[in-house]
Amino acid sequence: MARISRTLSVPEGVAGERIDSALTRVLGLSRTAVVRLLEDGDITTSGKAMNKSDKVAAGQIIEVLMPQEKNSEPIPLTPIPGLSIIYNDDSIVVIDKPVGCAAHPSPGWEGPTVVGALSAAGYTISTSGPAERAGIVHRLDVGTSGLMVVAKTDQAYTFLKDAFKSRNVTKIYHALIQGHMDPSTGTIDAPIDRHPKEDHRFAVVANGKESITHYEVIEFYRGVSLVKVELETGRTHQIRVHFSALRHPLVGDLTYGADPALAASLGMSRPWLHAMVLELTHPRSGERLTFNAPYPADLTNALALLSSAVLP
Repeated sequence: MARISRTLSVPEGVAGERIDSALTRVLGLSRTAVVRLLEDGDITTSGKAMNKSDKVAAGQIIEVLMPQEKNSEPIPLTPIPGLSIIYNDDSIVVIDKPVGCAAHPSPGWEGPTVVGALSAAGYTISTSGPAERAGIVHRLDVGTSGLMVVAKTDQAYTFLKDAFKSRNVTKIYHALIQGHMDPSTGTIDAPIDRHPKEDHRFAVVANGKESITHYEVIEFYRGVSLVKVELETGRTHQIRVHFSALRHPLVGDLTYGADPALAASLGMSRPWLHAMVLELTHPRSGERLTFNAPYPADLTNALALLSSAVLP
């Protein structure tokens, strides 16, 4: 049987447990299978084989040589009105979230949610985490479209939460911002936390959480720029806050200072922001997967209106 090498960072949720118990939860294998790997010397840390009585620590790096899983093949997609299913197997489902849909239920939100749509369509979702956020390992704003991954098993949930925390997931967005960034490629490293006076907003503040955004201008238009953005961290409203702080708010983002007249002229009723690419390691097979989602109609239409004004 083919085998693959997996490198794991021990999640906080299993810290202090014996290695056989911890890996049974994280890898989704039976305890017997994990013990067999331990006995064969296929589970190591710092180059040394581990014993089943060894206890693990949060963040500890463990190498596992394990059988190639056969149950991570894509399975037929069940269509969901308004929600595009990009990929689906026994462990995860990747969706292209439409604008106007929240990731999960929250106080004051009565509109559609990713959790509700998947559950109503019969998709199995992990029960890990808060009940209202079942299976949700990361989120997109209601006004942001694009790619999200949802965990279908508790093992996948634990693995993906750790992957996001350890920054082992690549998230690339496209954003249309006001003005022209100078330089056209760079990194925004500015801490973010809740706005000191307006609770519904976030802001760059001295004692905020580390927030790092990498950007590269794709194309300059008259008065605006199409920018590729890669997040190193994943703070709430991070892209919107960072560009607004530099006085380059996202087109249509009235919450963070965008020009209402410009938004109206381009038909934008939400921030021009799309989660374009999602790259992650599959929780069971260890395969590196990359997903892409095209622009929805409102973003494409806005670019079409700008196309006659492309700068030389």
